[in-house]
Amino acid sequence: MKKMTVMLLVLVAAMGAKAQVYVQGGLNLANITNTNSGQTEKNHELATFNAGVMGRFGISNTFDLESGILFTGKGSKAETYYNDGNDYVKTKFNPLYLEVPLNAVIKIPLNTKAKSNVFFNAGPYVAIGVAGKSSGESSIIGLKSSFSNSIKFSNDDPFTSRQDDAAYDKLKRFDFGVNVGGGIDFGKLLLKANYGYGLTKINSTQSNNNVNDKNKFRTWSVSVGIPLSK
Repeated sequence: MKKMTVMLLVLVAAMGAKAQVYVQGGLNLANITNTNSGQTEKNHELATFNAGVMGRFGISNTFDLESGILFTGKGSKAETYYNDGNDYVKTKFNPLYLEVPLNAVIKIPLNTKAKSNVFFNAGPYVAIGVAGKSSGESSIIGLKSSFSNSIKFSNDDPFTSRQDDAAYDKLKRFDFGVNVGGGIDFGKLLLKANYGYGLTKINSTQSNNNVNDKNKFRTWSVSVGIPLSK
């Protein structure tokens, strides 16, 4: 894990040396697929966040490469009600990751003087699980209870797929996927939307070679970026 983290940080630093750098923060609506075909349930979306530093390396007037490092929340929630809503069970699952995307960005200029443009981005990401909580509460026949536990991660090897300490109560440390998004760059402010399509089965006991798409992250994000340089 340490070697992988260092490699990612070096990549981000190298791009940032000549890039337009901006700070980013916003809202995530996170979910996890619960069917073999990769479907999610709308009412399981968990509101969480993303924050970090991104950089764009200009290739041409209409094309950039973008990377950075984000502290981002994933997961899902579930709420079940009984007895006309008087009894309930609520759970939240919110793992936190350091995520490094690598996006190709296509820009369509709107105002050359203001340097504003509409953009579309797509590319892969790799994420490292660093923290998180699973929590819940219930009320059954007036008896209330709650729990809160730290999320555990396995020390899987992303290059060999080895799972030496896999367990049903542990997530895979590494998550891989694809980002697709777009937005508007006003020059002094960026507004962007993104969809993260996870390709990794998140439980450490599950193989990614399985043909179904159950138990993978799906995350919508809406963010604001403020350039530190232009």
